[in-house]
Amino acid sequence: MNTVPRKICFITGSRAEYGILSPIMRAVATNPDATLQIVATNMHLSPAHGMTVREIEADGFTVNRRVEMMLDADTPSATVKSMGVELIGMADALSELAPDIIVILGDRYEMLAAASAALILGIPVAHIHGGEITEGAYDDAIRHAITKLSYLHFAATDEYRNRIIQMGENPARVFNTGAPGIDGIEKIEGQSFDAPFTSFALVTFHPVTKEPGEARAQTQALLDALDSISDLPVIFTMPNSDAGGREIAALLRNWTDTHSDRAHAYTSLGRARYFSALRQCSAVIGNSSSGIIEAPSFGVPTVNIGNRQQGRTQGNTIINCPAETEAIKAAIEKALSPEFRKYVANHGANPYHKTGSVEAIAGILANHELAPHAVKHFHDLTFEQGQKTTF
Repeated sequence: MNTVPRKICFITGSRAEYGILSPIMRAVATNPDATLQIVATNMHLSPAHGMTVREIEADGFTVNRRVEMMLDADTPSATVKSMGVELIGMADALSELAPDIIVILGDRYEMLAAASAALILGIPVAHIHGGEITEGAYDDAIRHAITKLSYLHFAATDEYRNRIIQMGENPARVFNTGAPGIDGIEKIEGQSFDAPFTSFALVTFHPVTKEPGEARAQTQALLDALDSISDLPVIFTMPNSDAGGREIAALLRNWTDTHSDRAHAYTSLGRARYFSALRQCSAVIGNSSSGIIEAPSFGVPTVNIGNRQQGRTQGNTIINCPAETEAIKAAIEKALSPEFRKYVANHGANPYHKTGSVEAIAGILANHELAPHAVKHFHDLTFEQGQKTTF
Protein backbone atom coordinates (compact mmCIF):
# COMPACT_ATOMS: atom_id res chain seq x y z
CA MET A 1 0.00 0.00 0.00
CA ASN A 2 1.29 3.46 -0.93
CA THR A 3 1.88 5.89 1.97
CA VAL A 4 0.77 8.76 -0.29
CA PRO A 5 -1.91 8.02 -2.91
CA ARG A 6 -0.31 7.57 -6.31
CA LYS A 7 -1.29 10.22 -8.85
CA ILE A 8 -2.45 8.36 -11.97
CA CYS A 9 -3.08 10.64 -14.95
CA PHE A 10 -5.15 9.46 -17.93
CA ILE A 11 -4.59 11.19 -21.27
CA THR A 12 -7.62 11.00 -23.55
CA GLY A 13 -8.15 12.48 -26.99
CA SER A 14 -11.17 10.79 -28.55
CA ARG A 15 -14.61 9.39 -27.75
CA ALA A 16 -13.58 5.84 -28.71
CA GLU A 17 -10.57 5.60 -26.45
CA TYR A 18 -12.33 7.39 -23.58
CA GLY A 19 -15.07 4.78 -23.73
CA ILE A 20 -12.47 2.09 -23.10
CA LEU A 21 -10.61 4.05 -20.42
CA SER A 22 -13.59 5.29 -18.41
CA PRO A 23 -14.23 2.06 -16.42
CA ILE A 24 -10.53 1.99 -15.47
CA MET A 25 -10.72 5.65 -14.47
CA ARG A 26 -13.67 4.86 -12.23
CA ALA A 27 -11.82 1.95 -10.62
CA VAL A 28 -8.80 4.19 -9.98
CA ALA A 29 -11.02 6.95 -8.57
CA THR A 30 -12.41 4.58 -5.93
CA ASN A 31 -9.01 3.16 -4.95
CA PRO A 32 -7.73 4.69 -1.68
CA ASP A 33 -4.16 4.15 -2.88
CA ALA A 34 -4.65 6.33 -5.96
CA THR A 35 -5.61 9.85 -7.04
CA LEU A 36 -7.21 10.16 -10.48
CA GLN A 37 -6.13 12.91 -12.88
CA ILE A 38 -7.49 13.48 -16.39
CA VAL A 39 -6.05 15.48 -19.30
CA ALA A 40 -8.39 15.94 -22.29
CA THR A 41 -7.05 16.87 -25.70
CA ASN A 42 -7.63 16.70 -29.47
CA MET A 43 -11.17 15.66 -30.56
CA HIS A 44 -12.60 16.04 -27.05
CA LEU A 45 -12.15 19.81 -27.43
CA SER A 46 -13.41 20.08 -31.01
CA PRO A 47 -16.96 21.31 -31.74
CA ALA A 48 -16.77 19.51 -35.10
CA HIS A 49 -16.31 16.23 -33.24
CA GLY A 50 -19.01 16.86 -30.65
CA MET A 51 -17.02 18.56 -27.83
CA THR A 52 -16.97 15.18 -26.09
CA VAL A 53 -15.09 16.61 -23.11
CA ARG A 54 -18.62 17.33 -21.89
CA GLU A 55 -19.34 13.59 -21.89
CA ILE A 56 -16.37 13.05 -19.56
CA GLU A 57 -17.71 15.67 -17.16
CA ALA A 58 -21.28 14.34 -17.48
CA ASP A 59 -19.92 11.00 -16.26
CA GLY A 60 -18.93 12.72 -13.02
CA PHE A 61 -15.21 13.06 -13.70
CA THR A 62 -13.12 16.19 -13.22
CA VAL A 63 -11.01 17.15 -16.23
CA ASN A 64 -7.88 18.56 -14.60
CA ARG A 65 -6.34 20.06 -17.74
CA ARG A 66 -7.45 20.72 -21.31
CA VAL A 67 -4.73 20.71 -23.96
CA GLU A 68 -5.87 22.34 -27.20
CA MET A 69 -4.09 21.10 -30.30
CA MET A 70 -6.34 20.71 -33.35
CA LEU A 71 -5.65 23.08 -36.25
CA ASP A 72 -8.34 24.06 -38.74
CA ALA A 73 -7.03 21.92 -41.58
CA ASP A 74 -7.29 18.32 -42.80
CA THR A 75 -3.80 17.52 -44.08
CA PRO A 76 -0.76 15.51 -42.92
CA SER A 77 1.12 18.77 -42.40
CA ALA A 78 -1.63 20.06 -40.11
CA THR A 79 -1.49 16.81 -38.12
CA VAL A 80 2.25 17.23 -37.55
CA LYS A 81 1.78 20.86 -36.51
CA SER A 82 -1.02 19.82 -34.14
CA MET A 83 1.38 17.39 -32.47
CA GLY A 84 3.79 20.28 -31.94
CA VAL A 85 1.07 22.40 -30.34
CA GLU A 86 0.11 19.46 -28.14
CA LEU A 87 3.69 18.94 -26.96
CA ILE A 88 3.79 22.51 -25.70
CA GLY A 89 0.49 22.09 -23.88
CA MET A 90 1.46 18.70 -22.43
CA ALA A 91 4.71 20.15 -21.10
CA ASP A 92 2.70 22.63 -19.03
CA ALA A 93 -0.11 20.26 -18.04
CA LEU A 94 2.14 17.42 -16.88
CA SER A 95 4.56 19.73 -15.12
CA GLU A 96 1.68 21.30 -13.18
CA LEU A 97 -0.08 18.02 -12.33
CA ALA A 98 3.17 16.16 -11.57
CA PRO A 99 1.61 12.68 -11.93
CA ASP A 100 3.43 9.56 -10.78
CA ILE A 101 2.42 7.77 -13.98
CA ILE A 102 0.40 8.58 -17.11
CA VAL A 103 -1.95 6.15 -18.83
CA ILE A 104 -2.44 6.16 -22.59
CA LEU A 105 -4.25 3.80 -24.90
CA GLY A 106 -3.56 2.68 -28.41
CA ASP A 107 -1.90 4.25 -31.35
CA ARG A 108 -3.03 7.75 -32.21
CA TYR A 109 -0.68 10.63 -32.92
CA GLU A 110 -1.79 12.65 -29.87
CA MET A 111 -0.72 9.73 -27.67
CA LEU A 112 2.75 9.68 -29.23
CA ALA A 113 3.14 13.37 -28.34
CA ALA A 114 1.92 12.71 -24.77
CA ALA A 115 4.31 9.78 -24.31
CA SER A 116 7.21 11.83 -25.70
CA ALA A 117 6.51 14.65 -23.23
CA ALA A 118 6.32 12.19 -20.33
CA LEU A 119 9.65 10.62 -21.33
CA ILE A 120 11.49 13.93 -21.15
CA LEU A 121 9.74 14.89 -17.90
CA GLY A 122 10.69 11.57 -16.28
CA ILE A 123 7.11 10.35 -15.86
CA PRO A 124 6.55 6.60 -16.39
CA VAL A 125 4.05 5.66 -19.09
CA ALA A 126 1.50 2.84 -18.88
CA HIS A 127 0.35 1.73 -22.32
CA ILE A 128 -2.85 -0.19 -23.10
CA HIS A 129 -3.34 -2.20 -26.33
CA GLY A 130 0.30 -2.42 -27.37
CA GLY A 131 1.75 -5.19 -29.52
CA GLU A 132 -1.07 -5.14 -32.05
CA ILE A 133 -0.78 -4.83 -35.82
CA THR A 134 -2.76 -2.50 -38.10
CA GLU A 135 -0.70 -2.43 -41.27
CA GLY A 136 -2.95 -0.04 -43.20
CA ALA A 137 -2.37 2.96 -40.93
CA TYR A 138 0.65 4.88 -39.67
CA ASP A 139 -0.94 4.23 -36.28
CA ASP A 140 0.82 0.86 -36.50
CA ALA A 141 4.26 2.48 -36.23
CA ILE A 142 3.02 4.93 -33.59
CA ARG A 143 1.79 2.06 -31.41
CA HIS A 144 5.19 0.34 -31.50
CA ALA A 145 6.98 3.63 -30.82
CA ILE A 146 4.80 4.18 -27.75
CA THR A 147 5.71 0.68 -26.57
CA LYS A 148 9.38 1.68 -26.46
CA LEU A 149 8.48 4.87 -24.57
CA SER A 150 6.45 2.99 -21.96
CA TYR A 151 7.23 1.37 -18.62
CA LEU A 152 4.11 -0.75 -18.00
CA HIS A 153 2.27 -2.62 -20.73
CA PHE A 154 -1.28 -3.99 -20.78
CA ALA A 155 -1.72 -6.30 -23.75
CA ALA A 156 -5.04 -7.73 -24.94
CA THR A 157 -3.86 -11.27 -25.85
CA ASP A 158 -0.91 -13.57 -25.25
CA GLU A 159 0.18 -13.03 -28.85
CA TYR A 160 0.38 -9.29 -28.27
CA ARG A 161 2.14 -9.72 -24.93
CA ASN A 162 4.77 -11.90 -26.60
CA ARG A 163 5.25 -9.33 -29.35
CA ILE A 164 5.89 -6.57 -26.78
CA ILE A 165 8.49 -8.78 -25.10
CA GLN A 166 9.97 -9.49 -28.53
CA MET A 167 10.47 -5.71 -28.82
CA GLY A 168 12.78 -5.84 -25.81
CA GLU A 169 10.38 -5.05 -22.97
CA ASN A 170 10.80 -6.64 -19.54
CA PRO A 171 8.29 -9.54 -19.21
CA ALA A 172 7.73 -8.61 -15.54
CA ARG A 173 6.12 -5.36 -16.70
CA VAL A 174 4.07 -6.79 -19.60
CA PHE A 175 0.63 -8.09 -18.64
CA ASN A 176 -2.04 -9.91 -20.64
CA THR A 177 -5.11 -8.28 -19.14
CA GLY A 178 -7.44 -8.75 -22.12
CA ALA A 179 -9.20 -5.82 -23.78
CA PRO A 180 -10.69 -3.60 -21.04
CA GLY A 181 -13.30 -2.23 -23.43
CA ILE A 182 -15.18 -5.53 -23.47
CA ASP A 183 -14.80 -6.46 -19.81
CA GLY A 184 -18.15 -6.31 -18.10
CA ILE A 185 -20.06 -5.12 -21.17
CA GLU A 186 -23.22 -6.60 -19.73
CA LYS A 187 -22.85 -4.33 -16.67
CA ILE A 188 -22.61 -1.09 -18.60
CA GLU A 189 -25.42 1.27 -17.69
CA GLY A 190 -26.44 4.57 -19.12
CA GLN A 191 -28.58 6.12 -21.82
CA SER A 192 -29.76 3.57 -24.35
CA PHE A 193 -29.79 4.26 -28.07
CA ASP A 194 -33.29 4.95 -29.36
CA ALA A 195 -32.76 3.56 -32.85
CA PRO A 196 -34.74 5.25 -35.61
CA PHE A 197 -35.02 1.90 -37.43
CA THR A 198 -36.08 -1.57 -36.30
CA SER A 199 -33.13 -3.11 -38.14
CA PHE A 200 -29.97 -1.36 -39.30
CA ALA A 201 -26.24 -1.59 -40.02
CA LEU A 202 -23.83 0.39 -37.84
CA VAL A 203 -21.19 1.98 -40.09
CA THR A 204 -17.91 3.68 -39.13
CA PHE A 205 -15.30 4.45 -41.78
CA HIS A 206 -11.98 6.14 -41.02
CA PRO A 207 -9.15 7.37 -43.29
CA VAL A 208 -6.52 4.76 -44.16
CA THR A 209 -3.49 6.91 -43.41
CA LYS A 210 -0.98 4.76 -45.31
CA GLU A 211 -3.11 5.17 -48.44
CA PRO A 212 -3.16 8.97 -48.82
CA GLY A 213 -5.46 10.38 -51.48
CA GLU A 214 -7.71 7.31 -51.43
CA ALA A 215 -10.26 8.47 -48.84
CA ARG A 216 -12.80 9.75 -51.36
CA ALA A 217 -12.64 6.71 -53.65
CA GLN A 218 -12.81 4.22 -50.79
CA THR A 219 -15.71 6.02 -49.11
CA GLN A 220 -17.57 6.25 -52.40
CA ALA A 221 -17.09 2.51 -52.94
CA LEU A 222 -18.73 1.91 -49.55
CA LEU A 223 -21.61 4.28 -50.32
CA ASP A 224 -22.16 2.73 -53.75
CA ALA A 225 -22.36 -0.69 -52.09
CA LEU A 226 -24.93 0.65 -49.61
CA ASP A 227 -26.85 2.17 -52.52
CA SER A 228 -27.10 -1.24 -54.13
CA ILE A 229 -28.67 -2.74 -50.96
CA SER A 230 -31.62 -0.39 -50.92
CA ASP A 231 -33.54 -2.09 -48.12
CA LEU A 232 -30.75 -1.73 -45.53
CA PRO A 233 -31.12 1.18 -43.08
CA VAL A 234 -27.81 2.68 -41.95
CA ILE A 235 -26.52 4.43 -38.82
CA PHE A 236 -23.23 6.28 -39.41
CA THR A 237 -20.82 7.33 -36.67
CA MET A 238 -18.38 9.96 -37.90
CA PRO A 239 -14.67 9.38 -38.58
CA ASN A 240 -11.80 10.53 -36.39
CA SER A 241 -9.51 13.54 -36.89
CA ASP A 242 -6.86 11.89 -39.08
CA ALA A 243 -5.96 13.55 -42.37
CA GLY A 244 -8.82 12.89 -44.76
CA GLY A 245 -11.41 12.55 -42.01
CA ARG A 246 -13.27 15.72 -42.97
CA GLU A 247 -13.60 14.58 -46.58
CA ILE A 248 -15.08 11.26 -45.46
CA ALA A 249 -17.45 12.97 -43.01
CA ALA A 250 -18.71 15.31 -45.75
CA LEU A 251 -19.42 12.38 -48.07
CA LEU A 252 -21.24 10.47 -45.34
CA ARG A 253 -23.37 13.45 -44.35
CA ASN A 254 -24.26 14.21 -47.96
CA TRP A 255 -25.30 10.58 -48.52
CA THR A 256 -27.32 10.67 -45.33
CA ASP A 257 -29.10 13.84 -46.46
CA THR A 258 -30.06 12.25 -49.78
CA HIS A 259 -31.12 8.98 -48.11
CA SER A 260 -32.85 10.46 -45.07
CA ASP A 261 -35.55 7.80 -45.21
CA ARG A 262 -33.03 5.11 -44.27
CA ALA A 263 -29.90 6.80 -42.93
CA HIS A 264 -28.90 8.81 -39.87
CA ALA A 265 -25.46 10.19 -38.93
CA TYR A 266 -24.12 10.88 -35.42
CA THR A 267 -20.98 12.78 -34.48
CA SER A 268 -20.72 10.81 -31.22
CA LEU A 269 -23.00 8.29 -29.52
CA GLY A 270 -20.97 7.92 -26.33
CA ARG A 271 -20.01 4.56 -24.85
CA ALA A 272 -23.38 3.46 -23.44
CA ARG A 273 -25.41 4.51 -26.50
CA TYR A 274 -22.84 3.01 -28.88
CA PHE A 275 -22.96 -0.35 -27.10
CA SER A 276 -26.75 -0.12 -27.12
CA ALA A 277 -26.59 0.41 -30.90
CA LEU A 278 -24.25 -2.59 -31.19
CA ARG A 279 -26.78 -4.76 -29.40
CA GLN A 280 -29.52 -3.71 -31.81
CA CYS A 281 -27.72 -3.65 -35.16
CA SER A 282 -27.71 -6.38 -37.80
CA ALA A 283 -24.05 -5.88 -38.72
CA VAL A 284 -21.06 -3.59 -38.16
CA ILE A 285 -19.55 -2.22 -41.39
CA GLY A 286 -16.38 -0.19 -41.95
CA ASN A 287 -12.77 -0.25 -40.79
CA SER A 288 -12.92 0.62 -37.08
CA SER A 289 -11.16 -1.48 -34.45
CA SER A 290 -14.51 -1.72 -32.66
CA GLY A 291 -15.74 -4.11 -35.33
CA ILE A 292 -12.79 -6.40 -34.60
CA ILE A 293 -12.50 -6.07 -30.81
CA GLU A 294 -15.95 -5.25 -29.40
CA ALA A 295 -18.60 -6.36 -31.91
CA PRO A 296 -17.86 -10.10 -31.46
CA SER A 297 -18.95 -9.86 -27.81
CA PHE A 298 -22.40 -8.82 -29.02
CA GLY A 299 -22.70 -11.71 -31.48
CA VAL A 300 -22.76 -9.22 -34.35
CA PRO A 301 -21.16 -9.92 -37.76
CA THR A 302 -18.52 -7.43 -38.92
CA VAL A 303 -17.67 -6.42 -42.49
CA ASN A 304 -14.08 -5.19 -42.24
CA ILE A 305 -13.20 -3.08 -45.30
CA GLY A 306 -9.73 -2.55 -46.69
CA ASN A 307 -6.30 -2.61 -45.06
CA ARG A 308 -6.68 -0.37 -42.01
CA GLN A 309 -7.01 -3.28 -39.55
CA GLN A 310 -4.83 -5.72 -41.50
CA GLY A 311 -2.74 -7.91 -39.18
CA ARG A 312 -4.97 -7.60 -36.13
CA THR A 313 -6.12 -10.83 -34.41
CA GLN A 314 -9.67 -11.66 -35.46
CA GLY A 315 -12.47 -13.95 -34.34
CA ASN A 316 -14.86 -15.88 -36.56
CA THR A 317 -17.42 -13.10 -36.78
CA ILE A 318 -15.30 -10.98 -39.15
CA ILE A 319 -15.68 -10.87 -42.95
CA ASN A 320 -12.76 -9.12 -44.66
CA CYS A 321 -13.06 -7.48 -48.06
CA PRO A 322 -11.18 -4.94 -50.20
CA ALA A 323 -12.43 -1.37 -50.48
CA GLU A 324 -14.25 -2.08 -53.74
CA THR A 325 -17.98 -1.73 -54.34
CA GLU A 326 -18.82 -5.25 -55.46
CA ALA A 327 -16.65 -6.85 -52.78
CA ILE A 328 -18.23 -4.71 -50.06
CA LYS A 329 -21.73 -5.51 -51.34
CA ALA A 330 -21.00 -9.25 -51.35
CA ALA A 331 -19.53 -9.10 -47.83
CA ILE A 332 -22.56 -7.20 -46.48
CA GLU A 333 -24.97 -9.68 -48.07
CA LYS A 334 -23.03 -12.55 -46.50
CA ALA A 335 -23.03 -10.85 -43.08
CA LEU A 336 -26.80 -10.37 -43.24
CA SER A 337 -27.55 -13.89 -44.43
CA PRO A 338 -29.34 -16.24 -42.01
CA GLU A 339 -26.60 -18.83 -42.53
CA PHE A 340 -23.77 -16.53 -41.41
CA ARG A 341 -25.75 -15.10 -38.52
CA LYS A 342 -26.40 -18.65 -37.31
CA TYR A 343 -22.69 -19.42 -37.69
CA VAL A 344 -21.79 -16.32 -35.65
CA ALA A 345 -24.22 -17.34 -32.91
CA ASN A 346 -22.43 -20.69 -32.56
CA HIS A 347 -18.81 -19.61 -33.19
CA GLY A 348 -18.68 -16.06 -31.88
CA ALA A 349 -16.03 -16.36 -29.16
CA ASN A 350 -14.12 -13.10 -28.70
CA PRO A 351 -10.31 -13.59 -28.56
CA TYR A 352 -9.94 -10.26 -26.74
CA HIS A 353 -12.18 -11.06 -23.78
CA LYS A 354 -10.72 -11.69 -20.35
CA THR A 355 -12.82 -11.39 -17.20
CA GLY A 356 -11.54 -8.88 -14.66
CA SER A 357 -9.52 -6.81 -17.13
CA VAL A 358 -10.52 -3.42 -15.70
CA GLU A 359 -9.80 -4.35 -12.07
CA ALA A 360 -6.48 -5.96 -13.01
CA ILE A 361 -5.25 -2.86 -14.84
CA ALA A 362 -6.41 -0.48 -12.10
CA GLY A 363 -4.73 -2.58 -9.42
CA ILE A 364 -1.41 -2.73 -11.24
CA LEU A 365 -1.49 1.02 -11.91
CA ALA A 366 -2.01 1.73 -8.20
CA ASN A 367 0.47 -0.75 -6.75
CA HIS A 368 3.21 -1.79 -9.18
CA GLU A 369 6.66 -0.46 -8.33
CA LEU A 370 7.62 2.57 -10.42
CA ALA A 371 11.06 3.88 -11.22
CA PRO A 372 11.05 7.36 -12.80
CA HIS A 373 14.21 8.09 -14.83
CA ALA A 374 15.37 4.49 -14.28
CA VAL A 375 17.56 2.85 -16.89
CA LYS A 376 15.32 0.73 -19.07
CA HIS A 377 17.20 -2.41 -20.02
CA PHE A 378 16.54 -4.11 -23.34
CA HIS A 379 15.28 -7.63 -22.70
CA ASP A 380 17.00 -9.88 -25.24
CA LEU A 381 15.46 -13.17 -26.28
CA THR A 382 17.63 -16.24 -26.76
CA PHE A 383 17.43 -18.42 -29.85
CA GLU A 384 15.85 -21.10 -27.68
CA GLN A 385 13.00 -18.68 -26.93
CA GLY A 386 12.00 -18.61 -30.56
CA GLN A 387 14.34 -16.25 -32.38
CA LYS A 388 15.22 -17.17 -35.93
CA THR A 389 18.15 -15.72 -37.86
CA THR A 390 18.50 -15.97 -41.62
CA PHE A 391 21.81 -15.23 -43.27
